[in-house]
Amino acid sequence: MMDWKPWILLGVGLGVVYLIKRSSLVAVDRARALYAAGAQVIDVRSVGEFESGHLPMASNIPLDELERILPERIPDRNRVLLLHCLSGTRSGLARMQLRRMGYTQVHNLGSLSRAREILTP
Repeated sequence: MMDWKPWILLGVGLGVVYLIKRSSLVAVDRARALYAAGAQVIDVRSVGEFESGHLPMASNIPLDELERILPERIPDRNRVLLLHCLSGTRSGLARMQLRRMGYTQVHNLGSLSRAREILTP
């Protein structure tokens, strides 16, 4: 007889991750307004991913380099930042990390495709 408990726990866990990821996304209209007002777009994917295709307005600062690079490039911790990655997971993690570092205006665009849809005409 099959034990369904691990599958149920896995499903619940994945559901929680999905809800957290979705709830951290900035609204489309708000993201467009922030970008129009001069927000900095940051792609937190790896250098190789970035080089394989990226938004022209995005700067690349990989997630594992944020703590080292971002304070040098963007010392103003009140600067509005719009983050994205491939799926939205790393940008969600980056948002939390940057808030812990004292950045106050950090927003998660989510995936590259969602960011492209929001920021390009």
